[in-house]
Amino acid sequence: MCKFLYRLFKKEATSTLINETNSMKKFLIVGLGNIGEKYANTRHNIGFKILDHLAQKETLTFETQKLGDITTYKFKGRTFILLKPSTYMNLSGKAVQYWLTKEKIPLENLLVITDDLNLPFGSIRLKTKGSDGGHNGLKDIQDKLQTNKYNRFRFGISNEFSKGKQVDYVLGDWNEDESLKLPERLNTSIELIKSFGTAGANNTMNSFNGK
Repeated sequence: MCKFLYRLFKKEATSTLINETNSMKKFLIVGLGNIGEKYANTRHNIGFKILDHLAQKETLTFETQKLGDITTYKFKGRTFILLKPSTYMNLSGKAVQYWLTKEKIPLENLLVITDDLNLPFGSIRLKTKGSDGGHNGLKDIQDKLQTNKYNRFRFGISNEFSKGKQVDYVLGDWNEDESLKLPERLNTSIELIKSFGTAGANNTMNSFNGK
């Protein structure tokens, strides 16, 4: 009887350890944006654009599921679940919370990709915590997760707009010069995502911030 209980306990402990190890190798990468063709090429949709670029490079196909479009990318023993929320920007937190829970992904393995007016165009910066900075998508994520300690990948869109024109600028299309420079910036963004999953947040910050 004792041997049976020992084997049973050992089996359950091993199973738990395997599950915990697997969960640590799984990452939720969320690109923020608004659904609909009219938003596809706007500055505010850089999160969608980066994930679409990765999917195109790796021949991945997004499928519409609950609260968003989803695809899975395998790289160096890691599983990256790429999510484009279908909730519109201001309700992004609902989709993030749902998929974190459904896939049993630890909070430290969440990466949210967002546009940032306070960074020059094309600048990239990874942070492990911070305020929402007035960004409605980040504000809702912070509200739903009840913490500001989650990883966010900020992509600079600059702030070259006239007074009172912020909304038009953010929801406007990339200009000709930005469009020419975007492909290289998108490729670098993909490398940041891979590094986040394989080298960790701190090493990725050291390698990519300001790059």
